[in-house]
Amino acid sequence: MKIKTITCHEVYNYGASLQEFALLIYLESLGHTVEAIHYKPMYLSQHFNLKAVSNPRFEKPFLKQLYILAKLIGRLKDLKRKKAFDLFATKYIPTGKIRYANNDELKENPPEADAFICGSDQIWNSFFENGKDPAFYLDFVPDTKLKISYAASFAIDEIKEDLKPFVKAKISRIDHISVRETSGVTILNNLGIENVVQVLDPVFLLSANYWKETFVKSIDKKFIFVYDFDSNPLIKQIALDLKKEKGFKIYTVNKNINYADESYYLEGPEQFISLMYCAQFVITNSFHAAAFSLIFEKQFVVVNRMESINTRMRDLLYLLNIQNSLISCFSEFKEMERINYGVINSHVLDNIIHSKAFLLESLKLKNK
Repeated sequence: MKIKTITCHEVYNYGASLQEFALLIYLESLGHTVEAIHYKPMYLSQHFNLKAVSNPRFEKPFLKQLYILAKLIGRLKDLKRKKAFDLFATKYIPTGKIRYANNDELKENPPEADAFICGSDQIWNSFFENGKDPAFYLDFVPDTKLKISYAASFAIDEIKEDLKPFVKAKISRIDHISVRETSGVTILNNLGIENVVQVLDPVFLLSANYWKETFVKSIDKKFIFVYDFDSNPLIKQIALDLKKEKGFKIYTVNKNINYADESYYLEGPEQFISLMYCAQFVITNSFHAAAFSLIFEKQFVVVNRMESINTRMRDLLYLLNIQNSLISCFSEFKEMERINYGVINSHVLDNIIHSKAFLLESLKLKNK
């Protein structure tokens, strides 16, 4: 079968890149011909823009020129990160030749496929523009084609009232619906959409051994891996406490972490996987750092995000009955017990089998 997938593409985020890769590889392993749709709406196309002005106070002509000039050296350096991600995408994520900029373009000249899959990642998160974009709900796909959502994420507990009719209408067209979080099932059930399945993120569809053999390069030193989007003071406190207690270095892939011994911010997804695999301990507020901690059987702690998008981590940890790994204060960290992978691996495996079964059955069933 010829399959096209759509997700947040080329957004220069480790989790987004790796989940897109994982779904493509798993579908290929089933014998399908698979490509990602090269979908780049304007709101997802401003990464590494040398002339971008993030603060409206600097939009005046003279101030804007000074602002851009002041940021230029750092932004030129950051292009190395862009190059690393672009190389990863070129090597590992096949896409169609046509680049689409909006849902209308997709409707006018739709990609050719037997089946279309939207997901995974935060494609339905209406906190961002992608959650309001009809393309991520397969709006452009004709009624005669098979439409599937795989592990789509709302990433929030509730959607706004004015968006509910839009979400209900678009998702009701999808033939087989799966979401990544328990909260996503609840959102859709409350909209009157009942045939919803909860599945794991695509990164779980590939084995730990596959990730290791494909990407991991050994790192000799013992280190704590910090992946923190918020410059969270609790994450810093935990990292420095562990460093003092264990004598480990602190490594990160975040530009904003100034207390790390080594930063790999300019490196691509391959380095991220190596850091995840080789770390002695992981401290994070990232869903995918939590996911790979589980895949590689790491001791880890997840700190609640400052933004209200904690459902991703919370629902995953509750699903596996390790909710104590999600903390909000230092005392909770100190009281944590080691994660017993002998106990939870069977839960992980059961959910992997369930997730694969959803895809297998959905792709077997012909559209009406």
